[in-house]
Amino acid sequence: MRLVTFTPDGSAPRLGAQIGDRVVDIAALGTDAPADLLALIQAGSQAQTEVAALLAGDAEAWPAEAVHDLAAVTLLAPLRPGKVIGVGLNYVEHVEESSRSLDTAKELPDRPVLFSKPSTAVTGPGHPILHNGDLTRQLDWECELAVVIGTKAFRVSEEDAWDHIFGYSIVNDISARDQRRSGQWFFSKGQDSYCPFGPAVVTADEIEDPLNLDLHLAVNGHTKQKGNTRDMLFRIPRLIADISSGVTLEPGDVIATGSPSGVGAGMNPPEFLRPGDVVEATIQGIGTLSNPVVDAR
Repeated sequence: MRLVTFTPDGSAPRLGAQIGDRVVDIAALGTDAPADLLALIQAGSQAQTEVAALLAGDAEAWPAEAVHDLAAVTLLAPLRPGKVIGVGLNYVEHVEESSRSLDTAKELPDRPVLFSKPSTAVTGPGHPILHNGDLTRQLDWECELAVVIGTKAFRVSEEDAWDHIFGYSIVNDISARDQRRSGQWFFSKGQDSYCPFGPAVVTADEIEDPLNLDLHLAVNGHTKQKGNTRDMLFRIPRLIADISSGVTLEPGDVIATGSPSGVGAGMNPPEFLRPGDVVEATIQGIGTLSNPVVDAR
């Protein structure tokens, strides 16, 4: 399933499924499915199976009011996670460019480098990334595969980690490079709108190999990042095992699994986002997350 949160007319958000160029309002099909994506994830496998079966039924029998053209609705962030856990320095070439441009260590990390983004940083597709020139002149991009947790995970082994994944999405890990504070990244990466997320959550059964997905990011149509998830230093099972060794992962939590090389700080000369720019992060099998940059002052 390709699950979205949408509003057809500015009304309350709805849980939908994107099928081609249409969005199906799941509740309008007459089901008692949970009203939002987080609730569906929390409801567990039986509720999810029932929704999948409903969507696999006869589309001709669906009420007309349940089906919307994708172009006619507004997509929102798929859900508001309880936790967004970021992974830094998780692609070898990004480790090199960061050591050169951001004063991080040259050596490859021997454990995942973790940080957090608050839920208030989350914004949806098409929604603005806020550029406040009083706070940053170095606003940067990072295209990342997002792992959405499906079931509670604490002290999970790498072998069992896959069983705790609900699906996958895209996070653009926006970073104010000049707001790192004594090596701490929270304010640099956690300001409002610094976590564009979406446009959909694709359930795990739809992604054949999450460790072989092409990533691409463009600014104003110009390619800045090209990578593949096979080049992760610490792969998804290791990340889940490491995080859950001391932090409980809950349904709906998101792990942003790290960025390939090609960030603005690593360019020669450096390039950073400015109001008027449009950033498009694309991941194979998931889609494109597009956001404009606007002046927040």
